Amino acid sequence: MAEKIAPHLKNELTIVSCKSTVPVGTNKEIEKVLMQKKTKNAKIAVASCPEFLREGTAISDTINADRVVIGSPSKKAVSTLLKLHEPVAGKRVITNLASAELIKYTANAMLANKISFANLISFYCEKIGADVENVLDAVGLDKRIGRIFMDPGVGYGGSCFPKDVKALINTGKHFQIDTSMLDAVETINAQTRTNFLNKFYENVKGKNIAIWGLSFKPDTDDIRFAASIDIINALLQKNYYITAYDPVAMINIKKIFERKIVYANSACNAVERADALLILTEWNEFKQIDLKKVKALMKHPLIFDGRNIYKPKTMKELGFIYHSTGRQSIT
Repeated sequence: MAEKIAPHLKNELTIVSCKSTVPVGTNKEIEKVLMQKKTKNAKIAVASCPEFLREGTAISDTINADRVVIGSPSKKAVSTLLKLHEPVAGKRVITNLASAELIKYTANAMLANKISFANLISFYCEKIGADVENVLDAVGLDKRIGRIFMDPGVGYGGSCFPKDVKALINTGKHFQIDTSMLDAVETINAQTRTNFLNKFYENVKGKNIAIWGLSFKPDTDDIRFAASIDIINALLQKNYYITAYDPVAMINIKKIFERKIVYANSACNAVERADALLILTEWNEFKQIDLKKVKALMKHPLIFDGRNIYKPKTMKELGFIYHSTGRQSIT
C-alpha cells in the first residue's frame, strides 16, 4: 500500500499526517491498518497534525498560527513535519498521537464552554437586574480569565463546536469518564435559544418578523447548527411571517426553507413594516447601519438582539423597544 502511495520512494519513509479533527484513537487505527496492508520493505510513519483554523480567517490563521501541534511516535516524521512547517509562525508542540488528537477537541470544548458560561451568567443577570456585559468585562480583566469568547447570545453553532463537544462526551462515556460538565455546555447552549424565543413570544403581538443574520457567525456563509435554523423553525411552527437577510448566507438557508420565508435584498428591505426585528449574527453591516432609518421603516420599533451589538442607552435615545441578552430591556 505504501509503495502504491509513493512508488518512487521505496527506500524512504512515507509519512501519513492527519490534519483532520478525529476522535481520539483514530490515528492509531490508521497506523494499524497501514502496517497490516503495507509491503514488507515499505516504511510508514503516522502523525497527527491538527489544524486550528477559523472560518473566515483561515489564511491568516495558517500563516500566523498560535501553535503547531505534531504528534507521532516517529522522530523522523516529527523532524520532517517541523521542517515542513518552518514558514509558519507559532510555538511547536511535540507529543504523541493521542495527545495531538485530544488537544484539538480540548481547545474547541474550552471555547464552547466559555460561550456557555457567559450565557449562564446572562441568565443570572436577567433575573437579578445586572448587566452581563459589565459583569464579563470586569471579570475578563483578570489575566487568568480574559474576555475573549465570553460572548452571551443565542449560542454557538458551526461545524466544529457542536460536533467536537459531542465527540468528547462520547469518548468520555466510552472510557467511563463523568462528562457532566460537557453535558451542561450543550444544555446551556440549547437553553439560550429557548430563552431568546420565550422573550420574543412574551413581547411581540404582530406576525411580521424580520431576521438579520443567518450564518452561525459573521464572515462566513456557513449555517451548520446556526441559531437561525432553530429559531426560524420555531417561528414557522407558530405561523409567523419571516423576512430574512444575511450578506452571504441566504443561498444556503434557501436550501432548507425554500419558499417558507421571504429573502430580502438588504437589511433595510427586510425590516419594512416589520412588527419586530431579530438579530442573530453580529455582522459589521448591522453594527454600522443607520438605526434612525431602520426605526422609520419598521411598523413597531421592537428589536431582539441575540448578539448584544447595540448599547441599551443608544437604543433608548432612538426610541426603540430593545431586548438584548443578559441586560435589562428598554421599553
